[in-house]
Amino acid sequence: METDVGRLFEMYHESLVRMLHRRTGDRDRAEDLAQETFARAVAAPPLNPRPWLFAVALNLVREDGRRSVRQGRRLQLLKAEGEQSAPSPEDELELNDRKAAVRAALAELNDRDREALLLKAEGFSYEEIAETLGLARGAIGTTLARARKRLVEAYRTGETRRHAAS
Repeated sequence: METDVGRLFEMYHESLVRMLHRRTGDRDRAEDLAQETFARAVAAPPLNPRPWLFAVALNLVREDGRRSVRQGRRLQLLKAEGEQSAPSPEDELELNDRKAAVRAALAELNDRDREALLLKAEGFSYEEIAETLGLARGAIGTTLARARKRLVEAYRTGETRRHAAS
């Protein structure tokens, strides 16, 4: 059975870019990684596309991160997301602070926990998360519960540090 990459693109591109954007913090880099992911799908059409695409994309993120470390670069912070209705400067500052706090808390997690949470946020089932991350399906509930707990703890610790510094 031949995979229609154009159809896969239509079905998964937006979700894949959104997850990559959350993972990298850089919309342009997310688009590049998604493009590379679909190029690989053209070269080797997947049998089970959704988990395959996200697994390839996460592997590309890891490779990119290792390359950045080797070259002494840092991944860019999240660029301002598209403006909706113009919020007040105070609201915008508070929102940016919260986003930065969540990104910092996510950065405290190990790759498996962070990626499991991001995949769940994209609507992946436990089976799809397990296949994408190479884990047993039975481990996903526990992995997600622990990851959520660690995320909350990291967020609260960051908030405590931030308020102590003010």
